[in-house]
Formats: sequence, C-alpha cells, structure tokens
Amino acid sequence: MTDSWVNSAEILGSDLPLELSGTGNRRALLMAALREAVRSGRLAPGTRLPPYRSLAADLGLARNTVADAYAELVAEGWLAARQGSGTRVAERAVPVTPVHRPRTPERPARPVHDLVQGQPDPSVFPRTAWLASARRALAAAPDDAFGPGDPHGRPELRRALAGYLARVRGVRAAPERIVLCSGAAHGLRLLAEVVGGPWAAEEYGLPFHRELLASHGVGTRPLGVDADGARVDGLTRRDRAVLLTPAHQFPTGGPLHPARRAAVVDWARSTGGLVVEDDYDGEFRYDRQPVGAVQGLDPEHVVLVGSVSKSLSPALRIGWMVLPQRLVAPVVAAKGEREQFSSATEQLTLADFVESGAYDRQVRRMRQRHRRRRDQLVAALERRAPHVRVTGIAAGLHAVVELPPGTERSAVRAAAWQGLAVEGLGDYRHPGAEPPSRATGTPAAALRSTRTAASSPVPHRDGLVVGYATPAESAYPEALEALCRSLPPVSPPVPAPPPPPAVP
Repeated sequence: MTDSWVNSAEILGSDLPLELSGTGNRRALLMAALREAVRSGRLAPGTRLPPYRSLAADLGLARNTVADAYAELVAEGWLAARQGSGTRVAERAVPVTPVHRPRTPERPARPVHDLVQGQPDPSVFPRTAWLASARRALAAAPDDAFGPGDPHGRPELRRALAGYLARVRGVRAAPERIVLCSGAAHGLRLLAEVVGGPWAAEEYGLPFHRELLASHGVGTRPLGVDADGARVDGLTRRDRAVLLTPAHQFPTGGPLHPARRAAVVDWARSTGGLVVEDDYDGEFRYDRQPVGAVQGLDPEHVVLVGSVSKSLSPALRIGWMVLPQRLVAPVVAAKGEREQFSSATEQLTLADFVESGAYDRQVRRMRQRHRRRRDQLVAALERRAPHVRVTGIAAGLHAVVELPPGTERSAVRAAAWQGLAVEGLGDYRHPGAEPPSRATGTPAAALRSTRTAASSPVPHRDGLVVGYATPAESAYPEALEALCRSLPPVSPPVPAPPPPPAVP
C-alpha cells in the first residue's frame, strides 16, 4: 500500500481544480473532482487523503459536506476507510493508467508549496460574520446607496473607519478627510496624479508600487534602509513626496525609529513635501501593541494609505486614504464624478463589520494565527538550519530569513527544485540603490544617520522573504520542510594555516 500523503494544497492545486465558487451542490462538485483525480491517476491507489476536518477548513466547506462526500465515495468503491488508517484511494485489481506529463524527473512542474508573501489564507475569511453584516447593512441601507456612487465613498464606512483608525492606529482625521479607493495601489495612482514627482522611496519595497508610480510619470529615488528603517536624512527639497512603511518596513521588517519619524515630519513641514504612509499590515504586531501611525504627528503633511487586503481578503477591493485637507478635493476630482471602483454594498457591509466589533475579532484571530505560524518558522529553522536566522520584528505576514553572503540566488533555485515558491530579498531592492560594499556590508549613504548611537547599521544582505500566512494549515509543515531543505549548508570553517616548522 502506498503510504504517501496528499495534502490539501495539492487537492486545491491546478492538478485537481475544484470550482466550488459556483451555485452548484458543493458536495457533488467535490465528489466529481475526487473521482476525476483517481480516474486520471493523479491520486494513486493507496494514497491517503487529508482528514475531512482539514480539507473542510481549507475549502471553506462544512465538515459534514466533506465527510458525506468521503462516505459516498467509499460506498461507490473509489475510496477506502479503515479504523486508524484514515481515508485512502481504493486499491484496484487493474491500476489506473496515469496521465503522461512530460517533465524534468527531479523537478516539480509547478510549485507544490507557496511561501510567497502578501496574501492571507483565503480559507480563514470570516464568511458567517461577513454574511451577517451584509444582511444588516442591506436591510438598513438608504435608497441613495443604490444610485450613482459618491467618489468620496459611503459616509457610513468613512465614519466607521475614522473611529477605528483613531482608536487602533492613533490617526487624527474626521470622516470628511477619508476618501475610499479600491486598495493601496489605487490610492498611490491617485496621489501620483495629484502630487506629481519625483518621490523618494525606501530602497527595499514592492516593485509593483515603483512601477505603478513610474507609469504615471513619477520617478522614485531610493532611500537607504537599516535597522531603524528608512534613512530619511537623505530626503531633499526636490522630493515632492516620500513613500514609507513606518509600522513594519516592507520587506526587511523593522519599524521606523522615533527620531526618524520626527525628522520626516520636520522635512515635510519645512519643504512642503508629503509623507505617504503605506500602513502595510500595521495592525499585525505580535510582541507588543502596534506602533501608532506617523499621520498622528501631523495630519496636514502625512497621507495614511490602508486597505483590508491583509486583514480580510484582497478580493474585497476596499482601501482608504486619510488626507490633508488641501488634498481632499483634488483627489476626489481625480477619481471622477462617480464611484467606479468599490461596490457600495461592500462598503456598507464593511462599515457594519467594523462597528459591530467583528473586524476587531477577526484581527485578533489573525494575530494569533500569524504569530503561531511565525513561531513555527523560527522553531523549524532552529531545529533544521541553526546557521540562518529570522530577522525583523515579530509582525506582519512574512519574515526575512537571512542567508550567508552570495547564497540567495542558489537558495531560490533550490526552493524551485523542491516545489517551493519563495522570493529572494534582492527581488524587492530598488534598481537605483547603491551596490553593497562587500568589504563592510554597508553602503556609502549609511554614513549619514539620525539613529541613536546605540544602534548599528544593517548591511545589504542575502535572504529569503518567507510568507507564512498563505498555506493551509495542513500544508504548512510540509512547506517549512521544503524551505529547510532549500537552505544553503553551513559554510565549512576556514582551516588554520599550518604552524611554521621548528627552527633547529
């Protein structure tokens, strides 16, 4: 009997697509997909399936739905269930001929495990609570909610966000200063159009954001990043704005030092520049309470940009900008006369979700889940690869695994051979950043600093950006094993030179 285990990630992968988002019977869809997988040989005889509880959680189905599907397939002869042995693909007298798929023998044709940063596990979306909020919101919605949308966004959600952001992030803003958008990227597009360029940006960040700004005629100039966040002393009067991730620098993982927070606000006041604060996963801090937003220091010179992509789902195209008063009208004008991007009914649902306390409960739930995932990552590395370390604060949906110099590219290639999707730290580096100094590990720009004397610069380094939020619960341990197998071995010690011969 084959004792291989098929995890939920494989069942959900492109080898066995389950179109469960339609209106059909989900049990029937699940059964049809499993039959086809067995028939085609993608699930070999004897292969053990995930427990129905795990598969139900990963697919967002009721446990009874998956249990009933398993039971019916056992009755039909497709599966076999034995006490203490779990549910397996039934053995057959005539084995099913596997589908021939040409591929390199040792290398998976596609990633089996996904540790790419930036996406929460879709199976943990709070469907029941969201549906309850949707019902309440629709029942209480005024008639104008179903007419042409106001480009400011629904007032109900702007009021809810004003209260929430003040309470949780220390933001100072009236609802009139909040303009809703379809996500952080949409907010940056609008600001690029209104503010113009050039901008400064952290030397490590999302390439997508830099490309987005460039497509709107706004060039970016890199600011060095060290243990205390962006080196804001590199800002000049030519910079119209600076894009920062102060709560949790993306992707290197440190918060912006208090002295630098004050310094960037002073720069904005003295030059008329704008601080664009991308509040990337600012709510997800696991070792202490989240640090408040820089916007609270000076609402007239800082824009806070946020969304629900990390806390709820990127499928909900809802974000927000908390703007200085002088930018509200230009940004609304740039959006157009009517709301074209975010659904009014989803805005109303989110407003109820926030005001009912369901959003706070979801964030607390995700903090616990992500902290456990990060702890599992750290423990796996301590056990299997103690020569590498996880850097940055305990926060967010990802961590950086620091590697020995010169090993990043080989580690990414090794991960691909293990069927693991993961990205290198260098993929996030600004193309205009200064090349690292291998002699000292410190760029020339790092000689200027507003840091305290006790802190030390962080050199440019090799590393992997490991997203620990995406995998399903049943797939995460195997993903960590694949990661550990991909890491470079311990560098052998340099042998000491032989002692000089004795003088006779």
